Amino acid sequence: MKADVFNMQGEKVKQVELPASIFEAKVNIDLMHQAYVRQMANARLGTHKTKTRSEVSGGGQKPWKQKGTGRARQGSRRAVQWVGGGRVHTPQPRSYVQKMPKKMRQAALRSALSVKAAEAGVVLVDEIKIEEARTRLMSEALTRLVGESSALVVFSEKDQDYDIVMRSAVNLPDAKVLLAGYLN
Repeated sequence: MKADVFNMQGEKVKQVELPASIFEAKVNIDLMHQAYVRQMANARLGTHKTKTRSEVSGGGQKPWKQKGTGRARQGSRRAVQWVGGGRVHTPQPRSYVQKMPKKMRQAALRSALSVKAAEAGVVLVDEIKIEEARTRLMSEALTRLVGESSALVVFSEKDQDYDIVMRSAVNLPDAKVLLAGYLN
């Protein structure tokens, strides 16, 4: 698969051949969905918690005697039917982490990249150079290259240009800058 390489002004500079093993891989939608669900689940904190009747303070004494009052029998003021009592089957802190083998994660990433490349959603730039870290400059560059300011900018290694582009894109709500090793 051939792809055009652009400069910062949005002009076509040359054409390169994309690796077929990555950008022409078999698309597995189920695997991509599993990877997405795993990523969303792993982002959950799992810190939700409410108290059960054993964790609510108070309620050590029986409110009234068992028989002879004409009222319903009660064992604690912290039972679930009392105001200020505990709750039944409450959410407790837990981990939502889902595991997925590395080869499956890589295959899902290859599928996603193949879909993007087939839709012409991959734009290659020969060199990203911005004079200073300004959000306006980054927004204009993305608009010239992609047609909008929504993009994922991937760098092969961390250098001075990476730092400037990272600082320029941090205030753009739909733009993100990543190193290639962090792509998922």
